Amino acid sequence: PVLCRLHPRMKKLIPLLPLLASAALLIFANGLQATLIAWRGSEAGFATWLIGLITAAYYLGFALGCLHITPLIRRIGHIRAFSAMAAMSTVTIILAGMAIDPWLWMVLRLINGYCLAILFAVIESWINAKVDNSIRARTLSIYRYVDLTSNTSAQYFLPWFGAEGFVLFGISAIAFALSITPISLADKSIPAPPDQMNFNLGFFWKISPLAATGCIAVGMTNTVYRALGPVYCRELGFDTISTAWFISASIISGVVLQYPLGYLSDVRDRRSVILAATSGGVCASLLLFFFAGASVWANVAGVFLLGAFSMPLYSLCSAHANDRAGPGQFAVVSAGLLFFWAAGAIVGPALAALIMGHFGAKSMFAFTAATQSIFVAYTLNRFAQRPVK
Repeated sequence: PVLCRLHPRMKKLIPLLPLLASAALLIFANGLQATLIAWRGSEAGFATWLIGLITAAYYLGFALGCLHITPLIRRIGHIRAFSAMAAMSTVTIILAGMAIDPWLWMVLRLINGYCLAILFAVIESWINAKVDNSIRARTLSIYRYVDLTSNTSAQYFLPWFGAEGFVLFGISAIAFALSITPISLADKSIPAPPDQMNFNLGFFWKISPLAATGCIAVGMTNTVYRALGPVYCRELGFDTISTAWFISASIISGVVLQYPLGYLSDVRDRRSVILAATSGGVCASLLLFFFAGASVWANVAGVFLLGAFSMPLYSLCSAHANDRAGPGQFAVVSAGLLFFWAAGAIVGPALAALIMGHFGAKSMFAFTAATQSIFVAYTLNRFAQRPVK
């Protein structure tokens, strides 16, 4: 009965349910291991800059994976590409749990990033190929709800099971392996293979300079407080429960504005919604930097506000770019946007870790405020070049 009451256009989401189930398991596994590795590395005495490099290695692998997304999906199809990369990701997290070594972790995170780029491109190109512009941002918002719910639940496994031993590495590996099942049992509504196109950053930039720049900014900021959040919390003296609240708040807060902002961008100029969300992120970062201090609840509240504005930005930028994509180009556009996001994510955590090492934990939010302010200025410049009609 609930499905019968759906808007006719939203009924197009029904064939995507197995895909969203696979995405939930995949994102849970990835979110758990990202927090676990940062926490275990800090606990093992790894320097902040070294944890930043391990994080950057993941995003470097992610960027490299983007180069091979289109030819791989075109050659073997969406489901087989997903299954192969999920299997490789399972192996990397098992090996990471067998040896606590920063240089081994760096290599494993590089491989894992490569796999995750292809996995996320399969999901996002599949979604974009099956919906039209009138509901694109709202559909991507639902996908982000899956992302946020899975990521948030993953954070509480740290205090529930403890960070010691192999248990959490094993749980992450199980989730990676299980993510293959729903998508493998899906119906035959698989999108057409992508066009035979070389990876061309100029092509992606031409489609939407604003979306490309936005993905870089999102990669530089959102990954910082999620990847280095456990280090930030340890330096402020938070325990594992407080750390879980902090990380979860930064993720689950995206639920608050994800769909409302998506709806607004579907019915008006997406750029104005992107500008408003980024401006809100700047204000939240400044509040954290100047006023949160070492208070657990002030930091949780501040990062909740930051996530509420910042988390929807990737979906908004993705919708803005995919509005301009033609048939057979959705995988290509997804690859390009993920590459720009990964480029920002390589630089962001590494640079923020160096800044934190010199100026203390709080400087992390000075970094996010500065980066988001630059994107605000660029968005205003795009309005000047192409005013709202």
